[in-house]
Amino acid sequence: MEKTSSTSLKYLFFTFLKIGATSWGGFMALISVIQKQIVDGDKKLENEILLEGISLASVLPGPMAFNVVTFVGYKLKGIRGALVSMAGIVLPSFLLMLALSFLYLKYGNIPSFTRFFAGVLPAVAAIIISVAFALAKKNLTDMPQILIAVTSAIVIALSKAYITTLTVMFLSGLIGYLIYHEKLIAEFSSNSVDKSNIRMPKIGFLIPLIIAACFLIVILLPVLLPSGLADLANLHRQILLSFSSMSLSLFGGGYVIIPAMQQIIVDSLKWLTAKEFTDAIAMGQITPGPIFISATFIGFKLAGFWGALNATVAIFLPPGLVMITCSHFFDRIRNSVAITAIFKGLRPALIGMIAAAAYKIMLSNGFTVQALLLICIFLILAIRYKMDPAILIPGAGIIGLLIF
Repeated sequence: MEKTSSTSLKYLFFTFLKIGATSWGGFMALISVIQKQIVDGDKKLENEILLEGISLASVLPGPMAFNVVTFVGYKLKGIRGALVSMAGIVLPSFLLMLALSFLYLKYGNIPSFTRFFAGVLPAVAAIIISVAFALAKKNLTDMPQILIAVTSAIVIALSKAYITTLTVMFLSGLIGYLIYHEKLIAEFSSNSVDKSNIRMPKIGFLIPLIIAACFLIVILLPVLLPSGLADLANLHRQILLSFSSMSLSLFGGGYVIIPAMQQIIVDSLKWLTAKEFTDAIAMGQITPGPIFISATFIGFKLAGFWGALNATVAIFLPPGLVMITCSHFFDRIRNSVAITAIFKGLRPALIGMIAAAAYKIMLSNGFTVQALLLICIFLILAIRYKMDPAILIPGAGIIGLLIF
């Protein structure tokens, strides 16, 4: 089901547009909605492929959820599919952040979403639990995998350090290799890696070259333009270089970028005050999609709409291109015995991480009686009645407005 002709660019754009507009709750929440929609609902991708994408995204720089979206788009429709998916997932949070930025800079405050999110977070937790349950039924086939999943869930739930996540993944992959490598040799003895797709399509070279040319033009504009426009062009160059370098140098997803961004944006460049930066992060948390979208507010404050667009593209596009490149070469090794054995250990660990994400979301919201009751209701709607998250999550927000 990879790169199928039945998967159109229109499907990818509007599917991820809908997911991007309704996926509150962070990395695993968005992944859970992708699994519900694209894997279970539309059956465009297999669970195993999605888990491989999560594994790859976890060790690459940039926002992990965004990287997984890029991976899915690439698997279904090549480089054009990846770029269209990237645009679809970011557009809703970009537009909402633009609106919030305008209101904040005009009136000096942020609209209150407290009660709305008091209802949304239990629904997000329920969706994540339902996805972890579905993946466990399909992928945990023996006791070692069950033990890996349970251990992973406990360790990740109790830890806040990204190094713990990397350690769990490394050890799980190593255990998978040690347990399953010999067992798989006979199964793979008659198979060889498919080399028919080694060459990158011609358009695969063209698109990165066009993007690189655009980056180069922005960098050189201050030299080429007259002095009246050179200052503005220089500001855009600083925005482009600052956010792209941050996105390519940070591993671990959302919250890892906060201290680095604060040091660069507040302490070094002094583009924002400490209060403005804190409010920008808060706005990033109340919008659907990755917290990296806080870059939109910073760009908007500095240079209006075009500054916001520049900052957003700079922080998302470079790691997306890295993900596309790694996805292409990953295709050439994924059928090897060693990689298969490693993923038999990694997949259970990822399932445990997904389950732990639900616990962490509810921990941040508080385990109140109302919240636990809502989780039970939303679990029934998600598992028994297979309600679409695009309906369930906004509906949960409305319930939050009514009862909290």
